[in-house]
Amino acid sequence: MLKKALALGAVAGVLTTVGFAQENRTPTGIPHLDHVFLIMMENHGYQQVFDNPNEPYLNSQIASGKVNLATNYFAVGHPSLTNYLEIVGGSNFGIRSDNSPDWGNASCTPNIASKIVNADNGGGNAPVPVDTGNVCPISGAGTDAATPAVDTWNEVAGPFVALADLDGVKSVPAAPTVGKTIADQLDDAGMGWKSYQESLPLGSVYGVNYSNGTSTNLTDFSKLAPLTSSSVVQLYAVKHNPFAYFASIQEGNDRDSSLANAVGFDGPTGLYADLKSGKVPELAFIVPNQCDDQHGRSNSDAFCAFDYGQNDSGYTYGTQVGLNPGLIQQGDTTIERLVQAIHASPAWQSKRSAIVIVWDENDYSGSTTQLTGLFPSQNQNRVVLTVQTNYGSHGVQSGTYYTSYSLLKSMEAGFGLHCLNHACDSNVSVMSDLFAGGNDSN
Repeated sequence: MLKKALALGAVAGVLTTVGFAQENRTPTGIPHLDHVFLIMMENHGYQQVFDNPNEPYLNSQIASGKVNLATNYFAVGHPSLTNYLEIVGGSNFGIRSDNSPDWGNASCTPNIASKIVNADNGGGNAPVPVDTGNVCPISGAGTDAATPAVDTWNEVAGPFVALADLDGVKSVPAAPTVGKTIADQLDDAGMGWKSYQESLPLGSVYGVNYSNGTSTNLTDFSKLAPLTSSSVVQLYAVKHNPFAYFASIQEGNDRDSSLANAVGFDGPTGLYADLKSGKVPELAFIVPNQCDDQHGRSNSDAFCAFDYGQNDSGYTYGTQVGLNPGLIQQGDTTIERLVQAIHASPAWQSKRSAIVIVWDENDYSGSTTQLTGLFPSQNQNRVVLTVQTNYGSHGVQSGTYYTSYSLLKSMEAGFGLHCLNHACDSNVSVMSDLFAGGNDSN
């Protein structure tokens, strides 16, 4: 999303329960899981996806009761990277931007240690110390960044003077944080993970911030004239590969938990090969490219173009008006292709597994006047999340309040791992009803 400088005042929201970084108890309420297939989609709110005629496959799965649906699930903040980090690590780790990693920089201070927030500061009026450069590799321990109920300074965009984080009323205070993710937890427990990223280039992904599957930001364009870096459709984006931001993953000292775990959809170690063989890790973190995840790009074809917006403004207001129907349909077809491949896998047919489909955040629709909470529902950061299991109940529609932290906590419960960072907060519940579990336990 384009960010335009707006002179705005900061607004404080109603704080949720203070969270403390900890990893000392295992949440319950989810049956043991052998595999979680987590499919990440992009930048559309609940009301833009649910009952959208251009999203026929997913909505047919909901209507027929083949999946369980969260009707009250909220992404925590903005932008994409922040939400991806919160899903895999239970924290924003002091990062409220989509900035690329400061690859291999061992001399910088991680944001959780410096308490300087890596942010866009789109309004130019940050109330906290900010850094707008590349992201220092995450490591160690410290404090993450607070997520306000209403954003009036960082991710504001276009005509909007304020955007809602969560529901526009709740907020998340800064809290002690450890610089690790569920990938570290799985590795420590002798389990596996992969970040399946569509349109990765061949070879190492170290230093790759974007790629069309062939060319990247590291390409020598002097040999490709008249092509330039602006010619590259940024299909793969490192901001959608959260594990790449951690020092331990970049350093690669652990061969079972490194950038080698980030692979493409195709190839001998890619998603489709793993599904066909059944050799799938416990956590399959699946990220379609930016044409297939409904994010969109401005320099691709019409089915990948950004949403048109109302009155051709490029900005939508949380409804289905002004969406690019081709972009929605392409994402829905991608979901169908992925789910069918998972269903055909021996890993799905013989192991207790769950497929989670979730959008990372809404579409940046906000308020042109409102600087406080009580946003209309279409302007809140509510997104679609579905769960399909190969066991237990189906067709559940849950109105329980859940967030990205709930998703992490539920995966940790299913894998028998301790809760991590804000997933340990006392007001974060596991999704027992959606994962066909027993009673919820914090």
